[in-house]
Amino acid sequence: MRLVIARCSVDYAGRLTAHLPLAPRLILVKADGSVSIHADDRAYKPLNWMSPPCTLSIDEGTGENGDEQLWTVINKSGEKLLITMAEVLHDSSHELGVDPGLIKDGVEAHLQELLADRMETLGEGWSLIRREYPTAIGPVDILGRDAEGATVAVEIKRRGEIDGVEQLTRYLELLNRDPLLAPVRGVFAAQEIKPQARVLAGDRGIRCVVLDYDALRGIEDDKLRLF
Repeated sequence: MRLVIARCSVDYAGRLTAHLPLAPRLILVKADGSVSIHADDRAYKPLNWMSPPCTLSIDEGTGENGDEQLWTVINKSGEKLLITMAEVLHDSSHELGVDPGLIKDGVEAHLQELLADRMETLGEGWSLIRREYPTAIGPVDILGRDAEGATVAVEIKRRGEIDGVEQLTRYLELLNRDPLLAPVRGVFAAQEIKPQARVLAGDRGIRCVVLDYDALRGIEDDKLRLF
């Protein structure tokens, strides 16, 4: 990645035209070929940019006194981003390598792990049979037993929507065919459950539980909100 801080003006010519007057700005040139111009505000959003694939050419010694650079960025559609550098204040390049990707805190796998370790938060006397219990159409997130010894299948989502309820419904249909497990009840657990999903779950006899991620980690009160 190349980082350039410069006093520059920027002109865009394409489906429309846009002009940024002369001012100090940050210019990022990434390994994928993209070029973006940033001010010291707007959070992560650039003032202007050109997405890859595009080409960058640099002309030295432009301007009346020959002390400017002209960067021309052209994409495959022929749109142009013209960056006129009046003064370069910083110019450095850094090899970042392959990015490992974003690891989100509180993803479904982590929620599953926390809940499996604290089954009592679903009800006093609840216990775990197995995480990722296999079925012919995929694994059930958690299979457990309630205080009366009845089997319960738990489907866990970050955001509970109708498709998650449908998924749990299919699991319950298969699990209830096993005489060693039946009858199997369902629990749909998520950090947020959409109203439509809640209605569908209620219609199918599935209990909904809103998960408090911090509570599961022991940061706050460990009681789940039941709806």
